[in-house]
Amino acid sequence: MAGDPDYGAFIEKFVLQPESSPHKLPLKDLTFAVKDIFDVDGYVTGFGNPDWARTHSSATSTAPAVLAMLQGGATSIGKTVMDEMAYSINGENKHYGTPMNPYALDRIPGGSSSGSAVAVGAKLVDFSVGN
Repeated sequence: MAGDPDYGAFIEKFVLQPESSPHKLPLKDLTFAVKDIFDVDGYVTGFGNPDWARTHSSATSTAPAVLAMLQGGATSIGKTVMDEMAYSINGENKHYGTPMNPYALDRIPGGSSSGSAVAVGAKLVDFSVGN
């Protein structure tokens, strides 16, 4: 992953934009990432496991936390790597790789929301939805 422009933070990139609004929305012009534990309509929630993702259907609705960010005016740019099934606190994933700590490349990022933390730390997004 050396030289990876996104530090291995993302499992999948996509763009979800808020619906247009005549009102000034509080999160307008901000970007965010979504941990792979949250449903996003039309995308498979894989919980950091490709076997789970391959054997399950796409979500048919979007998690309320993600909807709230979109309704607030923020744009999502994708799903982030997480500890497989959120079972660990190291932030390592044997399937998708371990996101790289942008400030200490020789250290693990830590936390099951590692990709979300790395995306924010590397300034790839303004904020991230993790848990």
